[in-house]
Amino acid sequence: MKKTVLATLLVMCITSVSLATETNVTTTSHNYDLTAYKTSPFCMAIVKGDLETVRKLIEFGSDVNQKSDGMTPLMYAARYNRADIIKLLVKNGANIKAKDSKGYTAMKFAKQSNAKDAIALLEKLS
Repeated sequence: MKKTVLATLLVMCITSVSLATETNVTTTSHNYDLTAYKTSPFCMAIVKGDLETVRKLIEFGSDVNQKSDGMTPLMYAARYNRADIIKLLVKNGANIKAKDSKGYTAMKFAKQSNAKDAIALLEKLS
């Protein structure tokens, strides 16, 4: 009797484990494109507001007008309201009137982000 009960329990456990296996279903009904962006370290320092790193990178020869993901460093500074970095970039030759592929300037990015300090400074510099 004990052997029959143990055998039945063993069969039930094995059956429940085999029925509980996970199945992954992958669908390919979505149709979309993914775009991977790689922002330069120079522009990432601007986004983070790291003035000292930006200053060092300029000293080491980073181009203040080199686009990263279609935006100039000045556009990043304007978008993230980095007025002190805007001053540094302009002092080192950043082009205030540069445009991205959509025709946006640093001023446009500042206005879209409601970056008040950047807007005031860019108006003063223009």
